[in-house]
Amino acid sequence: MSKSSSSSSSSKVLHLKDKVSGNEADLALCNLTEVPVRELPEFCSLIHLVKVDLSKNQLTCLPDDLGNLVNLQHLDLYNNKLTVLPVSFSQLRSLKWLDLKDNPLEPDLAKAAGDCLDEKQCKQCATKVLHHMRAIQDDVDRAQEKRLLKEKELGRKKEVKQREREAREKEARKREKAEEKEKRRKEYNAQRAALAAKEQQKKKNEEKKKKNGQAAGMVLMSNVLSADKKVVVESAPKPRRSLVGLLFKLLLLLLLGLAGVAASCRLTELQREAVCVPINAALDDGLSWAREQEGVVRQLVQNLSTAAKEFLESTQTSKN
Repeated sequence: MSKSSSSSSSSKVLHLKDKVSGNEADLALCNLTEVPVRELPEFCSLIHLVKVDLSKNQLTCLPDDLGNLVNLQHLDLYNNKLTVLPVSFSQLRSLKWLDLKDNPLEPDLAKAAGDCLDEKQCKQCATKVLHHMRAIQDDVDRAQEKRLLKEKELGRKKEVKQREREAREKEARKREKAEEKEKRRKEYNAQRAALAAKEQQKKKNEEKKKKNGQAAGMVLMSNVLSADKKVVVESAPKPRRSLVGLLFKLLLLLLLGLAGVAASCRLTELQREAVCVPINAALDDGLSWAREQEGVVRQLVQNLSTAAKEFLESTQTSKN
């Protein structure tokens, strides 16, 4: 059974190929449903064909590359099931004879084909159908060109939008960088201003302390001088006071002045001044020496106290 089927297929292939002879192909009454058939895959490549008969088959459509048969002059498509022809049909510029009778053609194509009842009508059919198919080809070409233009325009618009988006993004990045730079500049200026204000405040505080120290020293000196003047004024009309008492007063005033100067250099910002450096050093040395000579100091203090007491008693006596 399989053997017979294979032999039948082989005979069919040979049968269809036998239908092509020279520049003619007679495929009428072959019960074909499509072209090219599997047995003749190279059908549309047979560009040497001049006459093709496909009448009385079951064809519903023709191949899209039928237009390759540029030398075709005679085409018989009588009694098939065709409704339309491929657009490439317009390329059959050598076609002189065409029969499309007994096909369910669409109205415009049927009108162009006519009746094809005789040789003259079949020739007219070839001319009119080619003209009709060329018009369709032009419409297809225009539609394709329009589509291509539309695609090109869409591509151009897309490219423009892309460039605009990139430009916006670039401008946004540039603006962000500028804002960031401006922000850093403001922060830097604010830091510098804060440091300057802090430094200025520190300087003011130091000047204030310095002025306060100077004022304290001046007040102390003024008090000492006032006391000195008072003592001088009070002692002026009393020439009978002893020389020891006068020297004691002068010594006391000197000690008070030195104490004021030492206090100013020790306890205020004046201690940084060059004038106070040797005074502070002398004071430190004196304190060290005083600690070492504590007994002597105590005796000296006792003697000074006794002398002061005698001086006060003598002063009181002289007043009385």
